[in-house]
Amino acid sequence: MAEVPDSEKTPFTIVTGFLGAGKTTLINYILTEQREKRICVIENEYGEINIDEKLVGENMASKEDLIQMDNGCACCSIRGDLVRTLGSLVEKRKQFDCVLLETTGLADPAPIIATIKSNQWIDDNFLIDAVVCLADAKHVKAHLDELKPDGAVNEAVQQVAFADRVILNKVDLVPPEELKAIKNTLTSINRFAVVLSCERSKVDLSQIIGISAFKVDRCVDLDPALFGEDDGTKAKKPRVHDLSMVSSCGIAVEGYLDVPKFNMFMAELLQTRAADLYRTKGVLSFAGQGDTKFVFQGVHEQINFGPAQTKWQPGEARVSKIVFIGRKLDRKFLRDSIENCLVKPDDSAAADAPN
Repeated sequence: MAEVPDSEKTPFTIVTGFLGAGKTTLINYILTEQREKRICVIENEYGEINIDEKLVGENMASKEDLIQMDNGCACCSIRGDLVRTLGSLVEKRKQFDCVLLETTGLADPAPIIATIKSNQWIDDNFLIDAVVCLADAKHVKAHLDELKPDGAVNEAVQQVAFADRVILNKVDLVPPEELKAIKNTLTSINRFAVVLSCERSKVDLSQIIGISAFKVDRCVDLDPALFGEDDGTKAKKPRVHDLSMVSSCGIAVEGYLDVPKFNMFMAELLQTRAADLYRTKGVLSFAGQGDTKFVFQGVHEQINFGPAQTKWQPGEARVSKIVFIGRKLDRKFLRDSIENCLVKPDDSAAADAPN
């Protein structure tokens, strides 16, 4: 069978980066800046409740262009789902200018690359354009230096090592001398990747999309056993993608959250557990805020929340959803604490009644 020319394949960009690095923000920026293009987004969410679907969906030209692969990691437990998802796109792929895969922050990109390149049908229809890794300037060094069990991969290191472009995000949060050291660390891991600095994931899109930067040979150099075999000259221990220490706790509560109670809970939680909280995110309903829906985002001790693009609609249930991802999470404590933040019927603080 004749080899399919790259020019006839649909470009495919893999967006990686540890939890909270700014991947969803980048996807939204791409969608808003390139509205003249039709882009298919595949989201791989590690969590029991999908928050990013709502945040990305607001910027999609068509909701059918957003595909979810939930509560699993594309590099291990749902690799088959990735093949099936791409397979389902083959017939209509020419409708899209490109496809973006946003991986979970805990994903090792190597098996994802192997999954795509090892399936002839998928490889004949999709061309990996680039692997783009976002790195949080404030926290990336801690994640790169994190000790893992013997034989287990450090996902943050793998994400940088296999990247064609590294976007060093949130550079405004670190001093210049620290920023220089971080860039040197990234370059020591991957001297081939172009490092782009930015704030709030706003980067020159011509540097990350449509760049034909992916080279399979470099991936094989990094991991000779990537496609199931090597040259036989190295005794290589199998890599383990160990997520046993990391868990996700998703909480959904109906009603109105009391702002002072919620702020106090989060302040106490971050004071004692910030190092173990890789990621927190949610969509929240606060008492006394009318129909304003709030988006909540956190990475370790860095917390931000503000109004969402869409408001609570008339008749829509006021259900606050929040996800915690981290180590040694106490699910009962987190759920009880969030429920204790709800405005009770006999509380003096009264929630605005829905219109």
